[in-house]
Amino acid sequence: MIAARYLRARRKEAFISVIASLTMVGVAIGVATLIFVMSVMNGFRGELLDKILGLNGHFTAYPIESQFTDYKETVDALQTVNGVKFAVYYAEGQVLASGRGGSTGVSVRGMDEENLKKLTLLYNSAEQGGFDSWDQNDGVAIGYRLAQTLGVGLGDQVQIINPDSGAMTPFGSTPQIKSYPVRTIFNLGMVEFDSLFMFMPLQTAQDYFKLYDDVLKPGQGPLDPMASDEEIDAAYERIYRASGAEIFIDDPDNVAVMRERIAATPGLRPLLLNDWQQRNETFFSALQVERVVMFTILSMIVLVAAFNIISSLVMLVKDKSKDIAVLRTMGATRGAIMRIFSITGTTIGVVGTLSGLVLGLIVAANAEALRSSISNLLGVTLFPPEVFFLSSLPSKTDPTEVTVVVVMALGLSFLATLYPAWRAAQYDPVEALRYE
Repeated sequence: MIAARYLRARRKEAFISVIASLTMVGVAIGVATLIFVMSVMNGFRGELLDKILGLNGHFTAYPIESQFTDYKETVDALQTVNGVKFAVYYAEGQVLASGRGGSTGVSVRGMDEENLKKLTLLYNSAEQGGFDSWDQNDGVAIGYRLAQTLGVGLGDQVQIINPDSGAMTPFGSTPQIKSYPVRTIFNLGMVEFDSLFMFMPLQTAQDYFKLYDDVLKPGQGPLDPMASDEEIDAAYERIYRASGAEIFIDDPDNVAVMRERIAATPGLRPLLLNDWQQRNETFFSALQVERVVMFTILSMIVLVAAFNIISSLVMLVKDKSKDIAVLRTMGATRGAIMRIFSITGTTIGVVGTLSGLVLGLIVAANAEALRSSISNLLGVTLFPPEVFFLSSLPSKTDPTEVTVVVVMALGLSFLATLYPAWRAAQYDPVEALRYE
């Protein structure tokens, strides 16, 4: 009751009450900021992980010792491994793409429709056109940012140039140049993918990059030097090969165990496995370090607010010295005095923490809407996608981290009350009342 009375302001104690209110606001801002920033950091990590692993597998398998002509059999064998969700094969190459608006380097990936359907992130991201009848398609699929860079739209021609697979001449190889119509424009929501990747049907890509070998059919003897083109085509069989395979597993963090399982699969051809943690080790390590540093720095806001609790309680104790003396002469123990001021300071911390919790959760849940509103209001782009990779501001609140923030704020608020409360308990009533 007495602690509650001390929290209510009277006219002559208004200044102390204002200090207490500002302290409460400081705690709330610190808690809300911590929750919001950690939620955004979690959102960035989760969204980047989903996008990266939605297109690139948890393992990338490259053939060794021989050409990857048995890619279909290899993928079927990989999908029988316990813990493997699915696997896809692909043909890949780097080219220079040109359109009406400009040119840029792109990564071309050839896939058939069966494998494209497994990549639901890509298959469902088509904004214009689609992937229906993909294997019979004579065109390409590009990201919307790449379409903007090249200045092309649906149905326009994109010219791709590959310097390595052209015809041989006495002066060396000539670049291979070919044009394809744009049949699909997709939006993955990740700048790097939407501006870098171009997809085309598997066999089209294999033909363009010359990922095949023409071998004599079994039982076919030496050809007559004067044989016609039709006879040559009939005598040879074209064996296509893939560039690699992507393996998707049930638990992305279980790469060490899955690597051993895949390697121990009976009858599986030799493969070089490269997991997602190896491919993105530097990036995600930097992201983790940034999360820890941001948490530490922003925790200082709560710590400063806790020191404000100390200063406001010290002022309150000084102002209430006469009250303390009267209470002591009436029989209040030192423990009772200490409890009064501990409850007063802790109440400031609890109210501030709970207010910050509610505010932080509301802001974190509406992060993208707030970003858009502020960007429109100020006329500037907050969190530009070219820098932060993602086209929107993601937010993912982790209950464990929120609990840690709340417990830390409550703990600091309680610890901040101990010294002023102890000093109040040490007041000598005789000294306090001598000049009253």
